[in-house]
Amino acid sequence: MKSLKDLLLARRLWHALLILLLLVISYLALSPAPPKTLDSGWDKLNHLAAFGCLAFCAFYGAGHARGRWLLAPLALLGYGVLIELLQAQLPPRSADAADVLADSLGIALGLLLAAALSRLLRLPLTRS
Repeated sequence: MKSLKDLLLARRLWHALLILLLLVISYLALSPAPPKTLDSGWDKLNHLAAFGCLAFCAFYGAGHARGRWLLAPLALLGYGVLIELLQAQLPPRSADAADVLADSLGIALGLLLAAALSRLLRLPLTRS
């Protein structure tokens, strides 16, 4: 059985999980009526949680600090803005700048949690 450290360092696993999350979140964000069972009851918390999970996965999927702290957060923020622009074009949905703020806070929280876990477990995060 693999240890927690081995799983956290398995970049391909994080890449696959990131892609899966992007697909699920895109479906939920762009469908006219997303399932209520996946709703926290507060839209901003949904955004915070979704983007926190994306950032956590991106952190462990990145092989270098530049990708982890610059490229991934910018790409995720761009993804959040794109979702809002697309929602503005969908009749039952609407765009909200506060959603992008919640996305940003989720990205920051996800990165901070991943960094804290890495520090706690003393993980080597750069490529060997």
